[in-house]
Order: sequence, then C-alpha cells, then structure tokens
Amino acid sequence: MKQPDRLQIWIEQGNVAISQLFFQFYKELKISDEEAMLLMHVHALQQAGNDFPTPDEIGARMMCSQKSVTTMLQKLMQQGFIAIKQETVDEIPSESISLQPLWDRLIGCVQQDEEETVEQDHSQKEMEGHVFQLFEQEFGRFLSPMEIETISMWMDQDGHTPAVIKMALKEAVISQKMSLRYVDRILFEWKKKNIKTSSEVTKHAATFREKNIQIQPSTDNTAKKVKFYNWLEDRN
Repeated sequence: MKQPDRLQIWIEQGNVAISQLFFQFYKELKISDEEAMLLMHVHALQQAGNDFPTPDEIGARMMCSQKSVTTMLQKLMQQGFIAIKQETVDEIPSESISLQPLWDRLIGCVQQDEEETVEQDHSQKEMEGHVFQLFEQEFGRFLSPMEIETISMWMDQDGHTPAVIKMALKEAVISQKMSLRYVDRILFEWKKKNIKTSSEVTKHAATFREKNIQIQPSTDNTAKKVKFYNWLEDRN
C-alpha cells in the first residue's frame, strides 16, 4: 500500500488529526486563509457523510456567497488541491470531492521538512566536529575526555554556537592564554552580557581591546601598540 493511500485510510478512520497537519503547512502551499477554511468545511461535511457538498451547503457554513465558494473551488481544482472523483456503485454513477491531492501535497511538505531537518542536523554536527578539531590544532595535542566534555557542555547546556566558541578560542590565542579555563571565562562573560552572535562578539571584543592597549618593544627597538584584553580580569 502506497503511503498516500495509507494516509487517506488513517484520515477516514480518524487516526490522524489532519487539521494540525493542514494548518502547519497550508501557508507553505500558498493557500489563503479563506480557502483553508473552505477546505476544512469540505472535510468536515465529508466526515459527516456528505461526499459532494454543494457551494450552497459550504457557503451556509461560511461568511461568503455561493459565487465566492464556487470561484474558490474552481481555483483549488486548477491548482491541484482537490479533484472531482467519479465512480459507479451498483450501476449508479456518483461524484464526490476528492481531497486526496491535498493530502499528497501535505505529505510532500512533511517529507521536505524532515529532509531539511536532517540536513540541518548534519550541518550542525559538522560544525561542532570542526570546533573540537580547531581546539586540538591550537593546543597542538589531542583533547582529553574532560576537555571534550567541557566543550560539549558549552554547546549543549550553555547554548553557545560553534561560531561563538571559535571566536572565544581566537581571543585566547590573541591573548596567548591557551587554556580551556580562559576560553570558558570568555564565554561566561559574553553570556553574562547577553552576547550571542558573531557580530555582537566582534563589536564587543573590539571595544574592550581599544581600552586595553599595551606597549611592547619591536625588533628594531621601537615601541609599538599591541591590542590586548585580559578576559579573566573583566568585571564590568
């Protein structure tokens, strides 16, 4: 049995709350609010045993004319959301409004949404993996299990993004204080100041470095200004 047919049976048996699925995705399908309400009325009438509700019957449930209902039904049919189903039972022909095309489109939205979620999760895992590699590269050694757990906690519990953690590591490199404790302090200060994005980090770090410029001798015995900020001493 194909998945659309299975979904149709589940809907008819009342095992699927189609309203939740529909209202989640109808905007994505570019169905207007009024058209969405019309479709739900058609579905409700069919659930009550009326397989082919007329525009008058639908309009009686809505604040719109029979002409408006007819126009919307024609539009929904042209866009492939509904169809007229013809069948013969005991040599008696009958017609009904089929919502199967709509269910098929909803299934497509669900599948696309699931695929995008998987892709986002995969991309997130790749970025997180790169964070660990970057720390090992800067430390010049493999991370210990405790260090791996600490970095994981920054992401999972503290909610820091991989991009922000990388920038905190960069600050540690600039300050020549290569330790997880120092990076942790940087992240703590940023979280305390509600700094969450890369652009906010860049602006904040630049501001504080400008206020903390040290003079260091150059190789040619001349003095030069070096931007430096000790995050461990930040108490602002």
